[in-house]
Amino acid sequence: MAAPVVLITGTSSGIGLATAVAAAAQGFTVVATMRDPSRADALTSAAQAAGVELDVRALDVTDAEAAASVVSGVVADHGRLDMLVNNAGVGHVGTIELDDIAEYRSAMEVNFFGVVALTKLALPHLRASGGRLITVTSVGGVVGQPFNEAYCAAKFAAEGFLESLAPVAASVGVDVVIVEPGAVATEFAGNAGVDAALALAAGTDYAPAIDAYVNRTLAQFSPHTAQTPAGVADAIVAAMSVDSPAIRIQTSDSARAFAGAKIADLDGSRVSGITSGWIATD
Repeated sequence: MAAPVVLITGTSSGIGLATAVAAAAQGFTVVATMRDPSRADALTSAAQAAGVELDVRALDVTDAEAAASVVSGVVADHGRLDMLVNNAGVGHVGTIELDDIAEYRSAMEVNFFGVVALTKLALPHLRASGGRLITVTSVGGVVGQPFNEAYCAAKFAAEGFLESLAPVAASVGVDVVIVEPGAVATEFAGNAGVDAALALAAGTDYAPAIDAYVNRTLAQFSPHTAQTPAGVADAIVAAMSVDSPAIRIQTSDSARAFAGAKIADLDGSRVSGITSGWIATD
């Protein structure tokens, strides 16, 4: 049988890059997409080092016309689409009083509507192949986190969409999988606007709390403490490969413990107790 064809978004670095290479190494035909193809050097170098080939294409998940063209092009060129891995995402650090509403809309466009749009385009082909829809969200899609209002709102929305879709998709032969990493040592944390958030909060009542949050977060995302992108990629490729994957997968023990705290927290006091400590200034 022909190798299963998988389309992966957001592959220029981090989790997406590691997943594209790992999936190709496991025998999948991988179409790896990214918003800016000029940033493909790291991906192509990693593929060459691993001795695998990738079909690299440009895709901004917020561009409806481009998304439709990529999905139809994959099916035209490869004859089928067996899996979609929604991985493209954007972070944002800030808080509503200081932020522009446009920053919330931007987070929703990438992290939620991008997932919805690609899912809608892929589903007819996934139905035809009895395929699989895998979406990388975050423990931030389960637990609201200080100064991550825009990001967590978008990830919560994606989780609600996917959890609701899962039984419906299963009724037509498509598995839905939600992958929830915790802290991962990637460029993502550095690209979340941390410096801008610190500058914006300077001189405001929020400055002490956001300073405490940033110091804690940068330590958590350190290569010495965070999960590696390869570790998350292993979990995603496993979900691509097993016969009956779980609907929701946390990729580390710390992610499982954090998500589990929320699930057992009916009145919200446990989570609030945890996250309040992240911004404590005494």
